Amino acid sequence: MANPLDLEEQEQLAALRHFWNRWGGLISWALIVVLTALTAWNGWQLWQRRQAQAASRLFDEISAAVEAQDTARVGRVLADLQKSYGSTTYGAYGGLLAARALEAASRPEQAQAALAWVSGNAPNDGQKALARLRLAAMQLDDKAYDAALKTLDGNWPPQYAALAADRRGDALLLQGKRDDAVREYGRAYQGLTASGDGYRRMVGIKLNALGVDPQGAGAVGGAS
Repeated sequence: MANPLDLEEQEQLAALRHFWNRWGGLISWALIVVLTALTAWNGWQLWQRRQAQAASRLFDEISAAVEAQDTARVGRVLADLQKSYGSTTYGAYGGLLAARALEAASRPEQAQAALAWVSGNAPNDGQKALARLRLAAMQLDDKAYDAALKTLDGNWPPQYAALAADRRGDALLLQGKRDDAVREYGRAYQGLTASGDGYRRMVGIKLNALGVDPQGAGAVGGAS
């Protein structure tokens, strides 16, 4: 006579075989997918770390070239950053640093190209916004007012929106569009309420120079 425990074990084994025959293939594929995804994720993380390390070394090279005022070397290292590590944070900061050095070396076209590159390739919106603000400032210096307005057009991160409005006001005023400039200055004045008082006072001085009450211009700018 069979032992009851043996019968119970045989029933469990039979149930397990039935379950595995029905679902084993699907479970195996699911495990393969999960393990493949984990392997890919770990590989991606490792690749990202290596990219960041390599980009940081090139950023250090740009910093050294800037300190040595070696403009040619700045350009060469920037090209390497753009080619291989353009989507990294170090790549974007290297572009911003190179642009400042190139501008100081009286190479505005190269500086603007570096800023345009950062504004289109930086991995975060803050870096893109800084590049756009600096590029617009250089375009204003070149009296390329339409180009500056194009650079300043579009959406901005909240912390940069007022600065962009102030710069748009500058461009419009230089084009002789006083009313439009007042509107943008008003937006800037209102948006800088919670920011540094020094910059807000500067925008207020611009409005006063145009014969406009900053408080009133702020209300108009916000409404429009």
